[in-house]
Amino acid sequence: MDKPITTLFILTSVDGKISTGSSDKLDIDKDFPRIRGIKEGLKQYYDIEQTTDLHSLNSGRVLAKVGVNKPQKHLTKLPVSFLVIDNKPHLNKTGVANLLKKSKKLYIITTNKNHPAFQEINADNLEIIKYKNKIDFVDLFRKLKRDYGIDKMTIQTGGTLNSIFLRNKLIDKISIVVAPALIGGEDTPSLIDGKSLSSTKELSLIKVLKLTGVKKLNDSYIHLKYDVINKTMID
Repeated sequence: MDKPITTLFILTSVDGKISTGSSDKLDIDKDFPRIRGIKEGLKQYYDIEQTTDLHSLNSGRVLAKVGVNKPQKHLTKLPVSFLVIDNKPHLNKTGVANLLKKSKKLYIITTNKNHPAFQEINADNLEIIKYKNKIDFVDLFRKLKRDYGIDKMTIQTGGTLNSIFLRNKLIDKISIVVAPALIGGEDTPSLIDGKSLSSTKELSLIKVLKLTGVKKLNDSYIHLKYDVINKTMID
């Protein structure tokens, strides 16, 4: 497929949770720094994050959870271009303005004709990719490579979008920083959520991983890297 090479990069607990609970008030970025035994090694994740691709795919919901919609002073322009999937929208006018200030280029991908990004349509570093009813992610990823020249992209979205990307063979690599924690909770977002498989006919949707790197970090953290085998063979 003619698309960017993608890496799903994320911080998880040992049981694969990417949030501290089911409420939007709970979030790893806000809560882990408060927990002894976890907070000591947390900086390593953010240090690794600084080495990821210069195009970062996010969701409006995740960005809203970490406070992008709040007024922020002294924002620094980054060499990173942010691509944000946001239909509801979760971003407000302030959030869009903040992202424009810190992004080399900001891409808003939405089905919402009233998205606040349309109020910034004249911004030099804004690109809005509009879909009518539903985002076609296979088409989107092809468009990002073909029309915008994006060759590599880091994915940092939530479990539901991660599932859609995985099922559509849109994830090439996995880079996971595992924190020394067990969170639990059947409604707590995980690395891959979405619709569960319900029959053996769907086993081909499972993606096999090939380990390409494992590094023991300080304070009981681990960094795991995998290639995704997107063609699953069933005996």
